[in-house]
Amino acid sequence: QVQLVESGGGLVQVGGSLRLSCAASGLTFNDYAMGWFRQAPGKEREFVAAISRSGSSTNYGESLKGRFTISRDNAKNTVYLQMNNVKPEDTAVYYCAANRAVRSTAVFYDYWGQGTQVTVYP
Repeated sequence: QVQLVESGGGLVQVGGSLRLSCAASGLTFNDYAMGWFRQAPGKEREFVAAISRSGSSTNYGESLKGRFTISRDNAKNTVYLQMNNVKPEDTAVYYCAANRAVRSTAVFYDYWGQGTQVTVYP
Protein backbone atom coordinates (compact mmCIF):
# COMPACT_ATOMS: atom_id res chain seq x y z
CA GLN A 1 0.00 0.00 0.00
CA VAL A 2 1.00 3.63 -0.39
CA GLN A 3 2.97 5.08 2.48
CA LEU A 4 4.19 8.62 2.98
CA VAL A 5 6.44 9.03 6.00
CA GLU A 6 7.47 12.49 7.15
CA SER A 7 10.53 13.16 9.26
CA GLY A 8 12.70 16.06 10.36
CA GLY A 9 10.25 17.90 12.56
CA GLY A 10 11.11 19.11 16.04
CA LEU A 11 11.94 22.21 18.03
CA VAL A 12 13.52 25.16 16.28
CA GLN A 13 14.26 28.65 17.48
CA VAL A 14 12.75 31.73 15.83
CA GLY A 15 14.87 32.67 12.85
CA GLY A 16 16.31 29.18 12.53
CA SER A 17 16.02 26.56 9.81
CA LEU A 18 14.63 23.08 9.52
CA ARG A 19 14.37 20.58 6.68
CA LEU A 20 11.48 18.18 6.51
CA SER A 21 11.58 15.00 4.46
CA CYS A 22 8.83 12.76 3.17
CA ALA A 23 9.71 9.29 1.93
CA ALA A 24 7.18 7.65 -0.37
CA SER A 25 6.63 3.98 -1.08
CA GLY A 26 3.98 1.86 -2.75
CA LEU A 27 3.52 4.22 -5.68
CA THR A 28 5.40 5.27 -8.78
CA PHE A 29 6.83 8.41 -7.26
CA ASN A 30 7.50 10.34 -10.44
CA ASP A 31 3.86 9.84 -11.51
CA TYR A 32 2.78 12.11 -8.66
CA ALA A 33 3.03 15.75 -7.80
CA MET A 34 3.77 16.25 -4.13
CA GLY A 35 2.53 18.80 -1.67
CA TRP A 36 3.12 20.00 1.87
CA PHE A 37 0.31 21.21 4.10
CA ARG A 38 0.25 22.24 7.72
CA GLN A 39 -2.31 22.44 10.47
CA ALA A 40 -2.03 24.37 13.70
CA PRO A 41 -4.30 23.66 16.68
CA GLY A 42 -7.76 25.05 16.15
CA LYS A 43 -7.03 26.05 12.56
CA GLU A 44 -7.83 24.63 9.17
CA ARG A 45 -5.28 22.73 7.13
CA GLU A 46 -3.20 25.23 5.15
CA PHE A 47 -1.42 24.82 1.85
CA VAL A 48 2.35 25.26 2.14
CA ALA A 49 3.91 24.20 -1.16
CA ALA A 50 3.63 21.80 -4.08
CA ILE A 51 6.00 20.48 -6.71
CA SER A 52 5.38 18.89 -10.08
CA ARG A 53 6.30 15.34 -10.97
CA SER A 54 9.58 16.32 -12.57
CA GLY A 55 10.35 19.05 -10.05
CA SER A 56 10.37 21.73 -12.73
CA SER A 57 7.35 23.59 -11.37
CA THR A 58 6.58 24.69 -7.83
CA ASN A 59 3.82 26.59 -6.08
CA TYR A 60 3.76 28.17 -2.63
CA GLY A 61 1.31 29.51 -0.15
CA GLU A 62 1.39 33.27 -0.49
CA SER A 63 2.61 33.99 3.03
CA LEU A 64 5.41 31.44 2.76
CA LYS A 65 7.02 32.41 -0.49
CA GLY A 66 10.67 33.29 -0.04
CA ARG A 67 11.15 31.45 3.26
CA PHE A 68 10.22 27.88 2.35
CA THR A 69 11.53 25.79 -0.54
CA ILE A 70 10.10 22.53 -1.79
CA SER A 71 12.25 20.07 -3.72
CA ARG A 72 12.25 16.41 -4.62
CA ASP A 73 14.64 13.61 -5.44
CA ASN A 74 12.89 11.09 -7.66
CA ALA A 75 15.77 8.64 -7.35
CA LYS A 76 15.16 8.52 -3.60
CA ASN A 77 11.34 8.78 -3.75
CA THR A 78 11.59 11.70 -1.37
CA VAL A 79 10.24 15.23 -1.21
CA TYR A 80 11.72 17.92 1.01
CA LEU A 81 10.63 21.15 2.59
CA GLN A 82 13.39 23.55 3.56
CA MET A 83 12.13 26.03 6.12
CA ASN A 84 14.22 29.14 6.73
CA ASN A 85 13.78 32.13 9.03
CA VAL A 86 11.00 30.34 10.86
CA LYS A 87 8.44 32.26 12.88
CA PRO A 88 6.21 31.28 15.80
CA GLU A 89 3.24 31.10 13.44
CA ASP A 90 4.99 28.28 11.57
CA THR A 91 4.28 26.01 14.53
CA ALA A 92 2.04 23.23 13.23
CA VAL A 93 1.86 19.61 12.20
CA TYR A 94 3.26 19.35 8.68
CA TYR A 95 1.86 16.78 6.27
CA CYS A 96 3.07 15.63 2.89
CA ALA A 97 0.60 14.47 0.28
CA ALA A 98 0.57 12.99 -3.22
CA ASN A 99 -1.60 13.92 -6.15
CA ARG A 100 -1.50 13.53 -9.92
CA ALA A 101 -1.19 17.29 -10.46
CA VAL A 102 0.13 20.35 -8.66
CA ARG A 103 -2.74 21.57 -6.50
CA SER A 104 -3.09 23.92 -3.55
CA THR A 105 -6.32 22.40 -2.23
CA ALA A 106 -6.11 19.49 0.18
CA VAL A 107 -9.26 17.74 -1.02
CA PHE A 108 -7.61 16.92 -4.35
CA TYR A 109 -4.78 14.92 -2.79
CA ASP A 110 -5.00 11.14 -2.89
CA TYR A 111 -2.51 10.08 -0.25
CA TRP A 112 -1.35 11.60 3.02
CA GLY A 113 1.40 11.04 5.55
CA GLN A 114 0.85 10.95 9.28
CA GLY A 115 2.45 14.33 9.88
CA THR A 116 5.45 15.67 11.75
CA GLN A 117 5.31 18.32 14.46
CA VAL A 118 7.25 21.55 14.06
CA THR A 119 7.42 23.84 17.08
CA VAL A 120 9.06 27.26 16.85
CA TYR A 121 10.16 28.77 20.17
CA PRO A 122 11.32 32.30 21.02
